[in-house]
Amino acid sequence: MKIAVLADIHGVLPALDAVLTDPAIRTADRIIALGDIAAGPQPNEVMHRLLALGDRVEWLIGNADRELIEYRRGRRTEMPDAIAEFAAQTITDQNIAVLETLPLTLHLTIEGLGPTLFCHATPRADDDIILVDSPYPRWDEVFTAIAPEIETIVCGHTHMPFARLVRGRMVINPGSIGMTYGRSGPHWAMLGPGVTFLRSSMDLNEACRQICGTSAFPDIVRWVDDVIRSTESDKTVLTLFSDIALTQ
Repeated sequence: MKIAVLADIHGVLPALDAVLTDPAIRTADRIIALGDIAAGPQPNEVMHRLLALGDRVEWLIGNADRELIEYRRGRRTEMPDAIAEFAAQTITDQNIAVLETLPLTLHLTIEGLGPTLFCHATPRADDDIILVDSPYPRWDEVFTAIAPEIETIVCGHTHMPFARLVRGRMVINPGSIGMTYGRSGPHWAMLGPGVTFLRSSMDLNEACRQICGTSAFPDIVRWVDDVIRSTESDKTVLTLFSDIALTQ
C-alpha cells in the first residue's frame, strides 16, 4: 500500500491541484490530509475538491480547522489573522459540518514504517510545535502518551519537511501544500515502503492569478505576494517556532 500524505493545504486550490495532477500521486492507494485544510483564500473550493475524491481520502483535523469551527459556533470572536477570519466567514455550513466530524489521529500499518500514527501536530494537541531540531525533553513531553508499539509518527503543522529518529521512532513531516516555508511549491510525501519526499511543479504566477481571480478576500493581492510568491527562510521560521514552543 502506498499512502500520499498532504498537510497544511490552507485553502490554496492551485497548490492542491498541482499535487492531485502530479503523476506521482496516481500510484497512491490512499491519501491522508493531515489537517489545516480550509483556512485560507479558497476554503470551499479546496473542500469541494477533496470531497470529490470520496473514500480515497482520510481527513484529520488541524488547529486552523478547529478555529474555523469555534468561530462559526460562537465559541471564539477573533481569529489569528485576516485570512483565517475570511475563511471562517465564507466557508459553508455544510463544510463546517464536515470539519466537525474529523478525528485528531489515525493509525495504519505501513510497509517499511510499521505501526504508524498520523496527526496534525502531535497526538495530544493540534497546535503543539515540534521541529527537526527540538530538544529531547520537548519530544518526551509531547509524545509521552504514545503506545509503545508505534514505530512511526507522521505530523504536519510547522510547514517544513523533515524526517528524524526520536527515541527509536521515525518522525516524518511532509511539509505544506499551500503555505510553504523555506522554499516555494507544494510539498508532500509518499509512504510505503519507507518515505519519499516530493515537491509538485506549480507555476507561481498562474497560481496567484487563479487565487486573485476567484477569492473574495479583500487583501488577496498582497496575500498572494506575501505567501505564494515569497517564502520565509527555514532559518527564520525555525527560530520563530522555537520561541513559540518555549511558551507551550
